[in-house]
Amino acid sequence: MNKLLTELRRRNIFRVAGVYAVVGWVLAQAASVLETSIGLPLWFDGFVVATLLIGFPIAMLLAWAFELTPEGVKRSEAVAEGESVSAKPARTLDVVIVAGLVLVAALVIWQGTRGPILRQAQDEGSREANLLPHPELVEGSERATNNVNTDAASIAVLPFVDLSPEGDQEYFSDGMAEEILNVLVRVDSLKVASRTSSFGFKGQEVLGIPLIAQKLNVRHVLEGSVRKSGNMIRITAQLIDAQTDQHLWSQTFDRTLTTENIFAIQDEIANEIVKQLGIKIGGVSPETSKVRVAAGTENLDAYELFLRAHNKFIARNDIPGTITLFERAVAADPGFARAWAGLAAVYSVAPSWGVVDRDYNALAEKSAKQAIVLNPDLALPYAVLGNLEGDTFPINLTLGFAQLNEAIIRDPKETTAWLWRGLLNGAVGYFDKAEQDFTQCLAIDPAYENCRRHMAKVKLYTGETKRALELFEQGLMNGAGAQNEVFLPVYAAMGDFSTVLSSLYYRIMSGGSGADAPLIALNYRALTEPDFDFEKERAIIEAAYERAYGKPLDWTSSNNRDLAFQYRNYAAIKNPDTYTGYWWIPFPAALKTSPHQKRWMIELGLPDYWRKNGFPPQCKPVGENDFVCD
Repeated sequence: MNKLLTELRRRNIFRVAGVYAVVGWVLAQAASVLETSIGLPLWFDGFVVATLLIGFPIAMLLAWAFELTPEGVKRSEAVAEGESVSAKPARTLDVVIVAGLVLVAALVIWQGTRGPILRQAQDEGSREANLLPHPELVEGSERATNNVNTDAASIAVLPFVDLSPEGDQEYFSDGMAEEILNVLVRVDSLKVASRTSSFGFKGQEVLGIPLIAQKLNVRHVLEGSVRKSGNMIRITAQLIDAQTDQHLWSQTFDRTLTTENIFAIQDEIANEIVKQLGIKIGGVSPETSKVRVAAGTENLDAYELFLRAHNKFIARNDIPGTITLFERAVAADPGFARAWAGLAAVYSVAPSWGVVDRDYNALAEKSAKQAIVLNPDLALPYAVLGNLEGDTFPINLTLGFAQLNEAIIRDPKETTAWLWRGLLNGAVGYFDKAEQDFTQCLAIDPAYENCRRHMAKVKLYTGETKRALELFEQGLMNGAGAQNEVFLPVYAAMGDFSTVLSSLYYRIMSGGSGADAPLIALNYRALTEPDFDFEKERAIIEAAYERAYGKPLDWTSSNNRDLAFQYRNYAAIKNPDTYTGYWWIPFPAALKTSPHQKRWMIELGLPDYWRKNGFPPQCKPVGENDFVCD
């Protein structure tokens, strides 16, 4: 044995093995980076590693069989003892090994401080291996790191980066992150930042993890990337402690693209997070907090269509396209309950987005009921049914509230159910209950601007005008659209004509047509002149509108900016049969005291509902068949 070891050392076998290991590791790292940065197939880095492993015994055999001599390389058996110069290459190999180990150490330290997640980089849409710095390299980040003082059992799931060669899988990478987030939300002892809040930082990775975590009020952050290539998928995820900016866990999953593998990866990531946080802080028990993704389908096409449709629905940028994708998803898998629920939701909002080519309320009801048949534990279809009952004639307030309550029971973190129940409470006049619902909605998702906007309206209805405008303006500062037709009359009544004019200018001229300009003056006069005569100005208004938009002005529509709404208010003061869609609005004052209010409260069945469930504070019964509201 000693003779064998001596011969191995003489022939530099150990040194060759060391050099091979160091060079092989560097080549494997380079292969991984090149695969991502220049769009090589997913199997490329695996092929390089396999080649290196196969080459190792070959290199050892060659090192044993051949030796360097003054006359060149010869077979070891043919070299006389005095001709060997193995000591000189040994020193060279030692230098190579030391240099290689220094390089390896430097790369390990660099990766540890920079993070392995590859970011999106090129302006023209090309992808490049671009490791963004963590916030210790960004101005002001030291303050952000030191100020993270939040619940240790808290996490935000940032949208995963799409690293696919074509850059067309954002819906899929977003979907992966959201599915994991939805699983973590169900861990009672874990605080999870909402999707709206977390995804609000998409494209802002340069802020750094500690600063993002501070803004989201969480201790931990999960970030990752997704790369699809052919029938293969690579998902990389890493868990970061934002207080120390250290990586607690990181893993890359290379799998064949199937629904089974996708859901298995999501399960593994979610449970690994629970495990890591349990080990780290003891606040979340991995033994009692096992979680699983609710797959719902084994059809990959249906699942991808669902993710694409859901992504569009969240963005609200293409309602017809969203409908088509959801319809294709349920056609691909008629048993996919979540797709039916999503289809019901988009059907239910289609009319409010001007999509009226079909009876979408009936379609929404049918789809929601189908989702419940397939999976009665889903919350969203109950919320859709509740919203339909309270928002379409004939109104059934009792059933509407019952369905919305069922949705909240099934998923207390379903913000849409809280929003819609708040809207129904507000419509009925139960402003205190509406405020509670919107408050709960914002507690779950502080970035859900729709809840903030409707909270502002409730404050307006209860006479808290200052607070209403604060909430309204906060929404505008957060980039959320708001109902100017409700709030501009408030500014006008307060004499803040500059705000009215500037808002009208932006609102009307945002289309970029010079023909819109006359509408600014007409809207401004309608809002600020108490004696503005719509009938007298009607022909001028209609001509200006048609020049600007190329179509006649529909006075009954709420989609024609402010003039139509103001006209409906004016008409309602004159004629109670005119439906404005608002019966608690305090401006203009003449509308509040007009017969319109009472006419539509009766039409909606509010008095009957109040007599069974209690009158709101601003209303009271008069005898057995009448009522009065302040």
